Amino acid sequence: MSNNTDAIFSQWQVPAGLPDLGDVLYERCTRSTGGSVARVSINRPQVLNAFTNKTMKDIMGAIDIANRDPSVGVVVLQGIGDRAFSTGGDVKWEGERTAADWFFDVPPNHTVRFSTKPVIAAVRGYAIGGGNHLAYSCDLTIAADNAIFGQIGSRHGSPADGYMVRYLIRVIGAKRAHEMWMTRRRIDAKTALEWGLVNAVVPLANHEQEVLKWCGYILDGSPTCVRILKAVFDQEIDDIAGDVRRYAQLIAPNFVESDEAHEAQQAFFEKRPPNFWPHPAE
Repeated sequence: MSNNTDAIFSQWQVPAGLPDLGDVLYERCTRSTGGSVARVSINRPQVLNAFTNKTMKDIMGAIDIANRDPSVGVVVLQGIGDRAFSTGGDVKWEGERTAADWFFDVPPNHTVRFSTKPVIAAVRGYAIGGGNHLAYSCDLTIAADNAIFGQIGSRHGSPADGYMVRYLIRVIGAKRAHEMWMTRRRIDAKTALEWGLVNAVVPLANHEQEVLKWCGYILDGSPTCVRILKAVFDQEIDDIAGDVRRYAQLIAPNFVESDEAHEAQQAFFEKRPPNFWPHPAE
């Protein structure tokens, strides 16, 4: 399942001696011709793999394990199950955060930037909100044909800013990025491929095999050269990474504790459209 047609991957196994990673599952498989793949799975299927700050820290811990393993040449990031890669920040958790929590949390994209080895997003089902920009920040994105991508922050009171927004311009272009973030239009896997949001789309039944094939492409290369390339590509983000939360703090420093944010979150739980606009004065 790689450039080397004789390569066979072993079954996924949980390595012995791992620390408790809580919200994620860490697995590894090894290729018969050399090199291993680490698979990091968000393990919160009951909430469509929505994440909290703890989830992000657990992902960071899992990626650190992969980075320290000399046999691992590539990391696969996915969600447990076929319904969702991730639907972004857990709205219940977001509703409980203070402004201090918001400005000092761990942006999801950091989990990719701080990996010294390439990260492939294996997307099945929904990649929404933070799940979407986590996927497009990965080095490669392989989508199943049931994948759905989109942003929802302005409807659910989650004021994303910084490079997690800006980087999408470099991925799909300014007009498409504006469309995705401002209209919250959801797009299917075929459209995502046309826009350049993903590298490949395959039938759901073949998704894992296709992801391993792309892992094989990477493992066929010099590990040192690949790590250098990863660092160079990450530099493309580094020059804009320092602006995370800056604009939200300048424009609306108390937004996450505001009536507007609470209305968005309450509307989500009540399954109704939020009411952001006051009636005009008579």
